[in-house]
Amino acid sequence: MGSRQVSLSRTIATTPDTIFELLTDPAKHPLLDGSGTVRAAQPGGPERLTMGAKFGMDMRMGASYKILNTVVEFEQDRLIAWRHFNGHRWRWQLEPVDDGHTRVTETFDWSTARVPVLISLSPFPRRNRAAIEKSLARLDEMFRG
Repeated sequence: MGSRQVSLSRTIATTPDTIFELLTDPAKHPLLDGSGTVRAAQPGGPERLTMGAKFGMDMRMGASYKILNTVVEFEQDRLIAWRHFNGHRWRWQLEPVDDGHTRVTETFDWSTARVPVLISLSPFPRRNRAAIEKSLARLDEMFRG
C-alpha cells in the first residue's frame, strides 16, 4: 500500500458476513481493538453502522478522552472505514476465501489526514502496525475451533 498507510492481512475461520456484523456494532469494537485504547461505545449512537453514521467512542491513551467517528466507506459484508476529526481512516476489508474463511485486511490510512506529515513523523504508524497485528490475532482467536 501507499507510504501513508499501514496495512496487514490475516485469514480468519469464518465468513465475511459474521465479521462484518462485529465491525458494524460499535459496542463490539473494544473486543477487537489491539491497541488497548478503545474502551466503549458512547451511549446514544447507532447500534449498527452504515454509510455516513456518526458514532462516539470512549478512549484511553494515557488519559481518558472521547472521539467522534464517521463511517466514510461502506460495502455490505466487504468494506467499512471510519475517520475522526483529523481525517485519517481505519479501514477493514473482507474477502471471502474458498473454504468458508475470510481474508481480513485492516488498514490505518493517514493519507486523508489534515496534516499527514505530522502522523508520518510520529510514532503512530509503528504503534498502529503492532495494534493491527493484535487486532487481527484477537479476531482469529474468536473463531478458532
